Amino acid sequence: MAGRRLLVDCGLYQGLKDLRLRNWETLPVDPAQIDAVALTHAHIDHIGYLPRLVKDGFGGPVTATRGTEDLARILLPDSGHLQEEEAAYHNTRGTSKHTPALPLYTAEEGARAAETVRGIDYQKPIRLLPGLQATFRRAGHILGSASIHIELEGDATARRLVFSGDVGRYAAPILLDPEPVGEADYIFVESTYGDRLHDPTPVPDQLERVVRAAVDRGGALVVPAFAVGRTQELIYHLRALEDAGRIPRLPTFVDSPMAIDATGLYCSHPEDLDPDTAKPVLTGTCPLHTARFQLTRSVDESRKINDVRGPAIIIAASGMVTGGRILHHLRRRLPDPKTTVLLVGFQAPGTRGRLIQDGARTVRMFGEDVPIHARVEAIHGLSAHSDANGLLRWLRTATGRPRHVFVVHGELAPANTLAGRIRTELGWDASVPDYRERVTLD
Repeated sequence: MAGRRLLVDCGLYQGLKDLRLRNWETLPVDPAQIDAVALTHAHIDHIGYLPRLVKDGFGGPVTATRGTEDLARILLPDSGHLQEEEAAYHNTRGTSKHTPALPLYTAEEGARAAETVRGIDYQKPIRLLPGLQATFRRAGHILGSASIHIELEGDATARRLVFSGDVGRYAAPILLDPEPVGEADYIFVESTYGDRLHDPTPVPDQLERVVRAAVDRGGALVVPAFAVGRTQELIYHLRALEDAGRIPRLPTFVDSPMAIDATGLYCSHPEDLDPDTAKPVLTGTCPLHTARFQLTRSVDESRKINDVRGPAIIIAASGMVTGGRILHHLRRRLPDPKTTVLLVGFQAPGTRGRLIQDGARTVRMFGEDVPIHARVEAIHGLSAHSDANGLLRWLRTATGRPRHVFVVHGELAPANTLAGRIRTELGWDASVPDYRERVTLD
């Protein structure tokens, strides 16, 4: 590569304040000196810093799959919009140390950065930089998700690096399974669930129990869900349960313009879908809806959901209750003991979702402490991440023994646990790099 710089993923820190403050730190490398960016998938913790990178001088190519390219055009402007909203809130309340508080980037800057993303096909080798060839293989996490397989041309032999991105679950609905690692000298593997296993109870059984209990209580089932991935899988299971007569056909509101747009994108990318989901899509029917499905784009439509009484399902972003319309629904319905809140994904430390999950009696929203009298449920089987056994299953698809495995993208405890299992069960060298640690590959 002769001194060239490739950045794999470009995400925002989320959760604890100490982590979020890293988003404002000066990068150890001048953005203008980065030659190219490759993205594994479109979740904000993997692409959300791209607008700032561009704003600060990066001008090179950004490469991803076609699904990620399309999702970036939805997610990045929205991320900028949320940054602007947060700055405006602090300026109104005078709660920032800075005057005025500024967004990390704006919606317009997010849209501008999204336009730099160039989509390519899976399994099609592409030369990202001189001496560097990359291939994107399906990761099964969300639409467009990929592991990135890089071949570095050297003076002696080529070196092969594999970046897992987020590894999806095997045999999950909607998307195809993660593709094999294959040949790899070095592997960089995520570790979100590196120290735990998913509930083996089938997701439909868990969901049926929660929905029926919510109906018995006579209140709404409120679901904070990531707009991309989690919402679509949740709707898929609800539809299947309805069709089988296992749950009543309840009014189901998807109160997220982003989730609505993302669902449409799922049905426009059959190359990502498993055969059962792709078949109706190819005949012109999108299967991702329920019998009494209602999509709410406008603010007025969202507000009307407040008038809904009795059992209903309300799905809104964000999945960790960090912002978005879900805050308004929870602010209104958390004090009601008839309400059920269903958490369907990982809740990072420091987020409102984590506080609710851990049994907090109140949660702060819009400057007030909202009492929590609602019943709180969690379904971990809907996670789009492989658990620890799934990650090891994916690693075992490597051809031969890699020189080293770097365990990344996880809290310290799960990362260390996974690294330990890699060493003991696979017999490979594995380590958890420190923040901003530099390593030299042989």
